[in-house]
Amino acid sequence: MIDYIQKGGLLMWPILACSVISIAVFAERLFYLHRATIHVGEFLQGLSNLVQRRNFAEALHESAGTPGPVARVIHAAIIRHDAPRAELREIVQEAGQLEVPKLERFLGVLATLAYLAPLLGLLGTVAGMIDAFSTLSSNGGYATVTELSNGVYKSLLTTAAGLVVATPTFVAYSYLSSRVNTLMHEMERAGIEVVHMLTDREPMSDIITFQAPVEDQGR
Repeated sequence: MIDYIQKGGLLMWPILACSVISIAVFAERLFYLHRATIHVGEFLQGLSNLVQRRNFAEALHESAGTPGPVARVIHAAIIRHDAPRAELREIVQEAGQLEVPKLERFLGVLATLAYLAPLLGLLGTVAGMIDAFSTLSSNGGYATVTELSNGVYKSLLTTAAGLVVATPTFVAYSYLSSRVNTLMHEMERAGIEVVHMLTDREPMSDIITFQAPVEDQGR
């Protein structure tokens, strides 16, 4: 690999740096999104049981102890559980908007690297062709095949390296973007359901009434 980098010229080093950065960003984002993903249906079902019993303290504890943006959006709504529906919607919307930059962090870097790497490869191609024609002109229009092939080989190496880095980087960007969109959809779903959960609840009665059997009432 070092041999290819040396033969490809100076532009191989920026392309190599792009590959290292893209791998680091992808690994960090993948770990973050993995921790942020929860089973929304099961989580909302558990909270629904707590809300129906008006056990908001335990509901807050559960949402605060669960990682991820979905739990934080729900936690923001449960804190203000006595607010009217319109205010709860605004609270959920604002909490979700605060989570979006965290989810999309560094995705722009991956997109930039996916576009930058092939451009660096193209620049290396142009530099290699310039080197080949410079060798040709310095020898009065005559040059051996070996002398010309050095410049062409250099240009092909940088082009291939740029494409090798750009292709998986773009795939990684597309995959992470789909994961982010899924989490944003889950945040919207959780926000809508928690608003309905808090505003449509019916308080449980603490009074126990005993009714006589039907046959006793008829006597």
